[in-house]
Amino acid sequence: MSNIKIKLSVLDQSPVRKGVTARRAIEETTILAQEAEKLGYHRFWVSEHHNTTSLAGSTPEVLIAHLANHTKTLRIGSGGIMLPNHSALKVAESFRLLEVMHPNRIDLGMGRAPGTDRITASMLNPSNTWSEQDFVEQLRELHHYLHDTSDGGIQAKIKAIPISETVPQQWLLSSSGQSALFSAHFGMGFSFAHFINPVGGAQAVQYYREHFKPSLDLAAPVENVALHIFCSEDEEKVKQQEALMSYRFLQLAKGKGLPAVGWDDIKNVSYTGAELEQIKANKQRMIYGTPTVIKEQLTQLAADYDVDELMAVTITEHFEDRIRSYELLADIFK
Repeated sequence: MSNIKIKLSVLDQSPVRKGVTARRAIEETTILAQEAEKLGYHRFWVSEHHNTTSLAGSTPEVLIAHLANHTKTLRIGSGGIMLPNHSALKVAESFRLLEVMHPNRIDLGMGRAPGTDRITASMLNPSNTWSEQDFVEQLRELHHYLHDTSDGGIQAKIKAIPISETVPQQWLLSSSGQSALFSAHFGMGFSFAHFINPVGGAQAVQYYREHFKPSLDLAAPVENVALHIFCSEDEEKVKQQEALMSYRFLQLAKGKGLPAVGWDDIKNVSYTGAELEQIKANKQRMIYGTPTVIKEQLTQLAADYDVDELMAVTITEHFEDRIRSYELLADIFK
């Protein structure tokens, strides 16, 4: 693994920083995508979240179209489309249109989670049963819509429009081992969300690789790992950003989302013993540090997972620190 060149990608959640608007958050995502392309990043994914004012990305397919129009070569995709919130036909048509507009540049990353609370999810799709079998059926339908095939039934009478000469690259996202089985069975890429769950990921990736079945879209397994990353030459800035992210994680666990706070808001906050233990556990979800520290730890993480692609999720108080972190990261792994 030490001889393998690590590819870098971005998973951006369009964070709405303290004192800025959602419009500005989307502008920052756009600027970041353009910078990522200049810096040689491999792909740029955007997320689907609902009912949270601190993250502006609610409709990845719309944002993907915008970002693809503002870049030229960077792969743009979803990280991910929360499939139970949508019909398979609607997802197929959205991503077929994206693929027609930007051939061989679109990634369709999908997840089982709703990207929100259960009440909001039930409003997004009132027929959602949270059934594993329904999810598998959606994946099967999506495959047929994207390839103009059918296994019979009413789906055989329906075409996903527009007809596309190419197919978006399909990935399943997971923070557990369960979707590794689905990814392997359907011959899709597999992305493990270490930034959500830092436990069991290497085993999930290994299971996916060992059970992968070649598909029309993918002859061999491809995988990546996403985690929270922040890099700065300023050690004090690293400590502050780590403290901010730790605070946000605690609020998220309490059902309060990822609040847009600054260092001055949280620098004097005291924590209970249980909260300190949770902060310690959450630090496994992120790698923050100076360039030397970052390179060593990320190289080790890639080796532990046996992958050659890492996706960075970076949320900072100031946008310039977010950009600078990605610049330093690219420089480290030239």
